[in-house]
Amino acid sequence: MTVERHVLYPGSFDPVTLGHIDILSRALKLFDKVTVVVAQSGKAGLLNLDERVDLFRSSVQGLGKVEVHPFSGLLVDEVARQGAQAVIRGIRTPGDYEHEWSLAGVNALLASDIEYIYLLARPSLAAVSSTLVRDVIRHGGPLEKLVPAPVAAALAGRNF
Repeated sequence: MTVERHVLYPGSFDPVTLGHIDILSRALKLFDKVTVVVAQSGKAGLLNLDERVDLFRSSVQGLGKVEVHPFSGLLVDEVARQGAQAVIRGIRTPGDYEHEWSLAGVNALLASDIEYIYLLARPSLAAVSSTLVRDVIRHGGPLEKLVPAPVAAALAGRNF
């Protein structure tokens, strides 16, 4: 009997970017199933939880075995609830690495059986962050090169 290789991809995704979709697409090459877990408490509060979940779902239609769910609480508890073996994260900058290093250390103390896999952002997408996308949105800039089409369409013309 083969065990399904299942990974969680956590984040606030406020909003989901092309960089997030790239990490997800690459994770699908490594795992049988990717479950995106959208954190209830986003860093910036641009979009509410339901909007972030819906926009991620609409951005991944047709990509493969992907599920998108909201979550709150400890990531290690969510990994157990979802029956995953690992967590995948993207790294764009040295600051991301330092932040992820700290999180992985604490999570390893809480649940040592979970593996953490880090994918480096593609150079063409490394500058794209949700924070910078929020700034572009607030100033009415074009989103097409930063976020998936469903996100650009949903956010076009909205005042934040």
